[in-house]
Amino acid sequence: MDLVKRIVDFIINAMGPNGPLIVAGVLGLFLVLVMVPLVLRPSKDPFDRIAGSGSFVDEKVMQKEIGLRQEQNTSQLDRFAAYLEPQDQKQFSDRRLKMIQAGYRTTGAVRTFHFAQLVLAIAGLLLGSIYLFLFSGNDSIQILAAKVLGPCLAGYYLPTYWIERRRQIRQTELQDGFPDALDLMLICVESGQTLDHTIQRVAGEVEVSYPTLSEEMTIITNEIRAGKDRPQVLRDFAERAEIPDIKAFVTVMIQSAKFGTPVGDALRVFSSEMRDKRVMRAEEKANTLPTKMTLVTMLFTVPPLLVILVGPSVYDIYEFFTTQ
Repeated sequence: MDLVKRIVDFIINAMGPNGPLIVAGVLGLFLVLVMVPLVLRPSKDPFDRIAGSGSFVDEKVMQKEIGLRQEQNTSQLDRFAAYLEPQDQKQFSDRRLKMIQAGYRTTGAVRTFHFAQLVLAIAGLLLGSIYLFLFSGNDSIQILAAKVLGPCLAGYYLPTYWIERRRQIRQTELQDGFPDALDLMLICVESGQTLDHTIQRVAGEVEVSYPTLSEEMTIITNEIRAGKDRPQVLRDFAERAEIPDIKAFVTVMIQSAKFGTPVGDALRVFSSEMRDKRVMRAEEKANTLPTKMTLVTMLFTVPPLLVILVGPSVYDIYEFFTTQ
C-alpha cells in the first residue's frame, strides 16, 4: 500500500490533481490498441487447406485484373459486420451509394469506412491523451476535455470529409468530360453504330482524358452485356453520377427509345446544349473572378500602397512636432 501511495503522490506532484485520471486513460487506450490486432486476427479454417490442395488451376491466373472489379480483403471485418454497418436498410443503402459515388465499389466499403472512423477516433483520443500527459498544466476541465476530445472528433470525421471530397472531384470530372463524350457519341451514331457499341467505343476513346467517365461508361456496357434492361442501366448511371446534365441525358435517351425518335437527332440537340452550358459555366467563373480578387487586392495591395504614399508624410509630421 505504501508503494501505491508513493506512486500516486509522485503522479500528482508531476502532473497535477488530474494525473491519476490521465494515467488511467492512457493505460486503457494502450490496452485497447493491443487487443484490437488480436481480436481481428482471423482463425485458420482447416477446410481452407483442403480447398487449396484440391485446386488444379491457379485462381490468380483465372481472374484478370480489371479496374472495375476492385478486390478488397475484408474477411477480418466480416465478424464485426453487425457493429460496423448500419442495420437500417435505408441508411445502409444511402451510405453504400455515397461510397459508390466516391469510387469505392467493393462489397465491404461501408464496413471499412466505419472501421476507419473507429480506428482514427481511437488514434486521435490517444494522441490527445499523450499531449495532455506531456503538456498538462493547471487548465480547467473544459480545456482538458477539449484537448482530448478535439483530436478524437477530428479523426472520426476525417473519413467523412475524404468521401465527400472524392465525390466532388468525381462529379467535376464527369461534368467536364460529358460534353466531349456526347460529341463522340454523336459521331459514332451518325456513322451507323448502335447505341451500345457507341458507348463502348467512347469509353475507350476518353479513357486517357477522362478516366472517371470512361469507367462509368464501361460499367454501362458491362451491365447491358449481362442482360440488364437498358433504361434501368441508364437510370443507375444517373444515380451514381448525381449530376443534372447526366440525369437530363438519361431522360432524353429513355424517351427517345420509348417514342421511337432517332437517337442521332436527340444527341445532336442535347450535345449542342451541353456545349453551351459548358461555355456558360466558364463565363460564370470568369465573371466571379474580379469579385474574389477584390478582397485579396484590398488586403495585399492597399496597405503597402498607403505605407508608401502616406508614410513619408506621417514621418515628417512626427519630426515637426518633436522638434517644437
